[in-house]
Amino acid sequence: MKRCLPMAAALLFAGSAHAIQDCTLNGESVNPANGNTTAGKTGLMRCKDRDSGQLMREQELQNGRFIGIERFFQNGKLLRERSVNERGNSQGLAREFAPDGQVLREATYDNGSEVGLVRRNHAGGALQRATFYGGANKSELAYAEFTPRGQLRGLRCGDQPLLAPLVDDAKLCGFGASAAPVELFNDAGVLQARVFYQAGQRQKLEDLYASGQPARVDEVKSGTRTERRFAEDGVLRRETVWQLEDKSASKLSEKEFSERGGLTREQRWADGRLASDVRYYLNGQPRSRAVHGRDGETEVIDETDFHDNGQPARTGRYALLGRYERRAVGRHQAFDADGKLVGESLYDTRGRISRERVWDAGGQLLRDDEVFEDGSRKAFAK
Repeated sequence: MKRCLPMAAALLFAGSAHAIQDCTLNGESVNPANGNTTAGKTGLMRCKDRDSGQLMREQELQNGRFIGIERFFQNGKLLRERSVNERGNSQGLAREFAPDGQVLREATYDNGSEVGLVRRNHAGGALQRATFYGGANKSELAYAEFTPRGQLRGLRCGDQPLLAPLVDDAKLCGFGASAAPVELFNDAGVLQARVFYQAGQRQKLEDLYASGQPARVDEVKSGTRTERRFAEDGVLRRETVWQLEDKSASKLSEKEFSERGGLTREQRWADGRLASDVRYYLNGQPRSRAVHGRDGETEVIDETDFHDNGQPARTGRYALLGRYERRAVGRHQAFDADGKLVGESLYDTRGRISRERVWDAGGQLLRDDEVFEDGSRKAFAK
């Protein structure tokens, strides 16, 4: 995977294009824009600004091709150096410098891709980020990032220590020792998070409010991952659990809580599909329940709504016809707050009411109608 040159280098090329440069190779004047002047030649080409006489760049040629060392200067000071291969891509060590000579970035390339340990420094020279690239795709495998104060800001562990000698990731990532908290800070020095690693695997992450209270806790234990989100006053507001399988994860459950901490909703999944969805009143009683299942080849939902005293208010089944379409099927019933049946509707296979019955509070049948397709009805024949 190729990675682009830093912005500073791009700006340098843009600025250099407006300056008139005089270039020499082995003591002879050459024009790098005219291949006839460099054809077949080998050596180090040096280019200076015509007005100031300051060195602008040095580039190595091999048999007329720009292969080898390449250096760029600004105000007479080295800004960037690298080596290029026959394809014009970075190869080997590359470095960038601040005006005072401090190394800002140091990396090793293989045909334009970073490999191994890459270092980036703050302007004062302190380590800003250490990154390790490897694997078949030369991808980012581990990194540690630091604030200007020298405090750890971000961490990603590999499956083995990779960042030494720049960073002791063997200790930070829990190789050969029990998991210990690693604290992460922002540039102002405020604690942002705590993270626990064991053998390079993250076991627990705590994102924190400015007050130090946890905002989110993400924890892996016994093959499951649990994420909890909290209000700033410490009240749990949401909890989600995933089942971990190799490199994938499937959701098992999700709970939502009120501002006072009471459970307001609970969803559960099985085999990657939603299995149940229960909502609660603030007094703790169930508000509604939907149970997902199958009737032959048809996916169905059995729903129950409740009164706030816990008694069922309505029950019924629905067949799912699509993502946003469903059809009432079978027997649907309604109950009063005492749990007594007060209404019943029967639906045919096309989702239309075919019979409807109503009872009074004493259980006396008030109405029993046959319902026709046009909406008309008549008393059901006894």
